[in-house]
Amino acid sequence: MAATEDRRRSTGESHQALYALLGDHDQPITIPAARHAEQARLETAVFLNVCKLGGLSSHPLSIVRVRPEEDRLTLQLLDEPYIIRCWIDFLLPRISSDSGDPRNRICGVAGLRYRREGSTLVLYRPRTLARIVLTGFNSRWWERITDLIKQDYQLLQDQPHWTPDERAAYAATVASAREPEQLFSPLFRRIRATAGPGPVNSTDAWQAVGGSFRLEATDGPPCPDLIHLLGDGPTGLGWRGEHKMCTCLCDHTHGTRNIDFRDPATGREVQYSNGRWGRTADDRHALDELNETAFV
Repeated sequence: MAATEDRRRSTGESHQALYALLGDHDQPITIPAARHAEQARLETAVFLNVCKLGGLSSHPLSIVRVRPEEDRLTLQLLDEPYIIRCWIDFLLPRISSDSGDPRNRICGVAGLRYRREGSTLVLYRPRTLARIVLTGFNSRWWERITDLIKQDYQLLQDQPHWTPDERAAYAATVASAREPEQLFSPLFRRIRATAGPGPVNSTDAWQAVGGSFRLEATDGPPCPDLIHLLGDGPTGLGWRGEHKMCTCLCDHTHGTRNIDFRDPATGREVQYSNGRWGRTADDRHALDELNETAFV
C-alpha cells in the first residue's frame, strides 16, 4: 500500500488498479508525463477551461479519478448530468462575436472534437495524437446535451478539421502562453492532490499578469500534504515551496493559506492560496433541480 499511496492521493486510483504497475522492488509508482507536446497542450487547454466549473461537488473539477498514461489521459467524472452540461459548455468550441484578438474569436477549446466509443467519450484534436478519455457517466448524456446546445450556439463539432479561426486562436495561444503546459498538464494529472476533506472542492488556475501562475482551492489539503504531493514526493512535480503563510496543522475552518512555489525546471512561480471558506454542499433537492435543467 505504501508504494501506491502518493499516486493514489494524487489521482484517486485504487491500490488494486495500480498493483499491476508495481515492480519487483515495490518502489513508489510515479506519474508519467505526457509524451507529446500536443497531448500536454490539450490537457492544459481542457484544464484551464474546466477550472471555470467552480465548487459543485467534493471532487475538484468534479473529477473522481485520473488515469495518467504517456499517450492519453483518462478522467472519471462525477455521474451527474449537470456536471456533464458544465463540461460541454466550457469545452466545446464555438464562434464568438468578438472580432479582436484571435483567441477571443473562439469560445471553448480551439480544435476540440469528440467521439463516442462505447461507454466513453474521447476528446481529441484532428490530425494530432492528443486524447482525453471521459468515463463514469452515460455517454449518451453528452450527445443529448450537445444537440440541445446546438440550438443556441454555432458549435464547430461537425467540422471534420480545424477551422481558420480555430487555427488562428491556437497559434496565438501557443505564441503568447509561454508554454504553460509544462506546469498545467502535470498538475492536471495530479488534480486530486488539490482536494481537501470538505464537501465542496473548487480548484482554479490561470496565468497571471507578469508571467507568474495562480492556483487556488476552496478546501484544499493541509499545506504539508500539498507541498509533499507537488514537491519532492515520489509522484511530485519537484516544485519548491519558497514562502508559506498559514496556520497549519490546518485545523481551522476559515482564513487563507498561501504558498509560493517555484518550478525549478522552468523557473516559473506558482502562487497558491486556499480560502477555506467553510462552504457546504448543495442539498440533494438543489442537485436534482440542476440535473433537471441539464437537458433543457
